[in-house]
Parts: sequence; C-alpha cells; structure tokens
Amino acid sequence: MLDRLVGSELQANLGSARIGRKIIVLEQTDSTNDAILKVATADSNEGLVLFSEHQTTGRGQRGNRWESAAGKGLWFSILLRPEIDLASSAHLTAWAAEAISSAIQNEFPLTPRIKPPNDVQIDERKVAGVLVEMRAQKNAPHLAIAGIGVNVNQSREDFPKELQSRAISLAMALGKQVDRQKFAIALLRKLDRTYRELFGKS
Repeated sequence: MLDRLVGSELQANLGSARIGRKIIVLEQTDSTNDAILKVATADSNEGLVLFSEHQTTGRGQRGNRWESAAGKGLWFSILLRPEIDLASSAHLTAWAAEAISSAIQNEFPLTPRIKPPNDVQIDERKVAGVLVEMRAQKNAPHLAIAGIGVNVNQSREDFPKELQSRAISLAMALGKQVDRQKFAIALLRKLDRTYRELFGKS
C-alpha cells in the first residue's frame, strides 16, 4: 500500500475544526455510511469522520455500487447534525460536491466540474461522488451522514472494465501519485469551513 491514513495525524492537523474533531480509520468495512452509524451514539458530537482503507460494499446514488480499491482513494463518512428538515438533504449533497471540487482545484492544476446532483468530474469522467443519508431522531436534531468517495491513486486498471471509460483518479489526471494524507487534510478543512459558513455553525 502506497501510504496509510493516520487518524491521529489527520486530527492533529485540523486544530479546532468541527468536521474532523474525531477521526477513525478502519482497514476495511462494508460501507462507511453504515459503519459510522455503528460507532455513533446519541450524544456523538457532530463532525465525527470515519475513513476506511477499503470498502467491500460502498454505495453510490440509486443503489449503485461504488468501487473502492484498497488504499487508492479516500472513502469516508461524516456525522452531521444540521438543523434542516429531511427534505433539504440535497443542500448537503451540493455543499459536499462543491467542497470536493474546490479542494481539488486549490491543491492541483486541475479543473473539476460538478455533474448534479452528486458527482465531481474531470474531463467528463467521475473522480468523486457524494451520498447523503438523513436519519430522523426523536427529540434531537436529525442526523445526516455525508458519505464521500474520491478516486486518488488508481490507475485505469484498478477500475472494473465497465467503468474504465467513465472513471478517473487524481493520479491519472495529473500523471503522478498524490499524497492521500495531505489531500485528506486539505479536503476536511474545506468541508469544515464551508459547512460552518453555509449551515451557520460557529
């Protein structure tokens, strides 16, 4: 494996951020959206982030499978408690997609574009996706799980044949490998800052 995500280092680099105040890195899980619900409790603070080096059943929109090559991308979910109603979850999807696109543009000489509602593309091929799932809570703000997948260091051969013409990684677009830990910090910082701006969280 090229590089390993280190939760304590990620956390240390995020200072007083809300998103990333606690970070868990698993070797493998079925889906990070499911896994974060297993570790979250009723009083878990907003901003818990769970990464997995490998997802066995990562999910995309409309039940599509998300291919998650081990150690090659960023596969993670964020626990949020936005004060919005269940019907407004599209705002969270748009926020996450914008933040991913913006972080890529800030860190690399690339020009991503968003394909609504939840895909980020480079050269009309998918580099990242978002899956937001809302859970109603009794007597508490609704829970939202923002699942994010970013293709970072895959080569074309890491994708299944049927996706090779439609998927791309940052490394493929740049022609060189990317430091996943460094990009994860930049992405979490962008997500944190824009979440607080858009959803009024101090």
